[in-house]
Amino acid sequence: MRKKNSKTRFIALLLLILAIVYTAANAISIWIFSHEDQKTSADAAIILGASTKNGEVSPVYRERIRHGIELYQEGYVDKLIVTGGMGKGNEISDADAAKNYAVSCGIPESDILVEDKSVITQENLVNSKILMDENKLKTAILVSDPLHMRRAMLLAKDAGITAYSSPSETTRYVSLKTKIPFLAREVFFYIGYKWWKILPSNK
Repeated sequence: MRKKNSKTRFIALLLLILAIVYTAANAISIWIFSHEDQKTSADAAIILGASTKNGEVSPVYRERIRHGIELYQEGYVDKLIVTGGMGKGNEISDADAAKNYAVSCGIPESDILVEDKSVITQENLVNSKILMDENKLKTAILVSDPLHMRRAMLLAKDAGITAYSSPSETTRYVSLKTKIPFLAREVFFYIGYKWWKILPSNK
């Protein structure tokens, strides 16, 4: 009995160590990728959604939109795709608020596509792919906060989008106090999504 208990404890300890190493490896991967900018000529920039309130974009979303605008103004993309559904208590969608902000910055309304049905990042990208297909757009630059990019790129690939990563250079997540919780959240969702994909029901 003692030997059996020792073997069980050893296996449990081994599994715990493997889980810690696996989690740490993913965290490091997300952190390193957050510094990678792949911007190149593409058909559109997909600006991943963040919150808005009463038609005003949040500081986080504003910086993402500004980065998308820079890509447009510098000639990297011909179209902007703004994303985000209707937030609680809002009268217009997050995407419509983003569009209004981009137009106020001088972007022609005709060059902005609106994806206003989504709630989560995966929906941002699945619905953006539909818009891309409808408008014969083949490639896209993804725009979000740096620590969000690793998961966003995986989701874009699974949505069938030929995508390139270009994180916002003016992200609001600049201190360790804001970065660490964001990183922890991304590690949780990134690992969760990868494991969810391999479940038999998703094959």
